[in-house]
Amino acid sequence: MTASPRTIARRRAIAAASTAVALALALAACGSSNDSSMPGMDHGAKPSVSSAAQATPSMSTMPGMGTMADGNGLSDTKDGYRLTSQDTTLPAGKQAAYRFTVTGPDGRPVTDFAIEQTKRMHFYAIRSDLTGFQHLHPTMAADGTWTADLAALAPGSWRLFASFTPNAGTGKGTAFVLSRTVTVPGTATKTSLPAATTSTDVDGYTVTVKGSPMAGMEHPLTVNITQGGKPVTDLQPYLDTYAHLTAFHEGDTAFAHLHPQTKVNGDHGGPELSFHAELPTQGNWRLFLQFQTGGKLHTAAVTLNVD
Repeated sequence: MTASPRTIARRRAIAAASTAVALALALAACGSSNDSSMPGMDHGAKPSVSSAAQATPSMSTMPGMGTMADGNGLSDTKDGYRLTSQDTTLPAGKQAAYRFTVTGPDGRPVTDFAIEQTKRMHFYAIRSDLTGFQHLHPTMAADGTWTADLAALAPGSWRLFASFTPNAGTGKGTAFVLSRTVTVPGTATKTSLPAATTSTDVDGYTVTVKGSPMAGMEHPLTVNITQGGKPVTDLQPYLDTYAHLTAFHEGDTAFAHLHPQTKVNGDHGGPELSFHAELPTQGNWRLFLQFQTGGKLHTAAVTLNVD
């Protein structure tokens, strides 16, 4: 049966309208995709680790780069993984061994960990006033029990962080930072946090931090190292990078690991080092920069204010 001219015209109008709608949706999708790939874009929600990695694929190829952990590390449990320990107190003024285990969603100790920056486990200790920073690499027994040999601790409340990536199970490839607190008995004397500044001195070196990160946004951060006013160009690799940068938030000791982006080229690092920073909360952060020269490890600390 042959359709009337009016019916044919109506069909053509509907088809044209459908094509226009489809084209508009396609263009909107393209525009949304481009926006989400822009560095630092939030769109009202924090991107997942996987989406952040897809947005900046080149970062995963940088020396020492691992998957950035999600969260502030202030819990002992995440996604079924738990940091457990029977140690609730540690002695003051002398070396102490802290023993702990990471259990998986099945409740069993995890023993298979991926290597991140040359180590299977990074362990940090910080006192509640952000003093006494220690960065260790504990050893694991066959049953999954880890032992971190801590240097002498001052009396007070300490938070101990375990940073790791399971190499098997449901959390395979996911970076975790879990923590627990311990008490070191004795009279605790609180140290006031040094004021925010752009530079500090350590072991004859001057470390200058450049950048103005905003809370919750990805932002580049650079560190410049000089000695006697002259640029330092003999930094040695440490943990497969030229510097390791860790940050803790004043008040709650929230954790942030700032990932290096400077390519390693033998013992010729410096004077400027680049980092990928995402500090989730406003306020003062205490940054601890570790770098190596002449076989000696240096640790510089500086306070950074984040808007």
